Amino acid sequence: MDHASGTRARTGLALLLTVALLSGLWVPAHAAPKGPRSSGRTGSAWLPYWGDVDAAYRDAVRHASQLHTVSPFWYETSGDTTVKGHQGAGRHDIIDGLHDAGIEVVPTVTETLGARKMAALMHDPQRRQDHVDTLLDLVDSRSYDGLDLDYEAMALTGDREDRDRVRTGYNKLVKELCARLHDLDKQCVVTVLARVRGSGQAFDYERLGGYVDRFRIMGYDLHWSGGDAGPLSARDWYEEFLRYATGTVPRHKIEVAFPGYGWDWVSGVTGHAAHLTWKEAEALREREDAEYRFDKVSGTPHFTYRKDGAEHEVWYQDGRGVRAQLPLLRKYGVRGTGLWALGFEDPEFWSALRDA
Repeated sequence: MDHASGTRARTGLALLLTVALLSGLWVPAHAAPKGPRSSGRTGSAWLPYWGDVDAAYRDAVRHASQLHTVSPFWYETSGDTTVKGHQGAGRHDIIDGLHDAGIEVVPTVTETLGARKMAALMHDPQRRQDHVDTLLDLVDSRSYDGLDLDYEAMALTGDREDRDRVRTGYNKLVKELCARLHDLDKQCVVTVLARVRGSGQAFDYERLGGYVDRFRIMGYDLHWSGGDAGPLSARDWYEEFLRYATGTVPRHKIEVAFPGYGWDWVSGVTGHAAHLTWKEAEALREREDAEYRFDKVSGTPHFTYRKDGAEHEVWYQDGRGVRAQLPLLRKYGVRGTGLWALGFEDPEFWSALRDA
């Protein structure tokens, strides 16, 4: 084979491998899922630090056969070298119990600095290194299996310049963090907003997807407490962000997280919805003798009731809704699922995932 022919053959092979990687048909050895997920578990879930933490932990253990990872929502950073633990953070009994159940423990870290301060931190090489060192110290403080960065505050900006600086700075931070976590045989995970309809522009899906082991997309809060009433998730919305995500991130890394909760809006009042878990929403519906309605377009339940002379509108998610939305994941070849959050969800959520 001459040089030109060999070059064409290598180029063709590289193109085929790239297509296969993005489609999820081929997984390079260094990126192959490790641990429990290799035994067929496809789910992850967050464990909140508030409410009945022990009940949430028992929920995880009860469904261990479907969970490869639990991410305790335990930590928050507010500076280069400052990571604060929430109440109960780092509980050895929870970590050990999850490990005994065959579940990996990858705690979540959030940030409070916002766009401009985080951008300044991430673009300064020394400050960025100090921040990575601090995160690695956290991983080393317990028998953790990696780290999940859920840096949302910095992404909630409408300023294009700030957003661009956040996006390029976050690429640098995640690249360095993942490289060092991988040197320690630890997982590197990011949680991001759905990139659709103007949202999620602060996250560079393509580059981040190349660095991380798992790429979690928050498939919820299409409508949220700070806006108008409506479904938290919707099938056409899933279609939009999955089309983009699977075109830029290898499918085997993607996880779509479903909501196990809802919002209670007062009709005509924007920005003051009350949070409800599925259990709380159903208890409220029964107490108010409200009719259960299911919106087939979005694939979510909802109901209305009156209190103190005001009309309330509640949208939430249940097992029926998850069954209606799961086909979108299958359509795009995504097997990874997530749950926000343990202890919030309809018990039928687990049956829906198992039957999918």
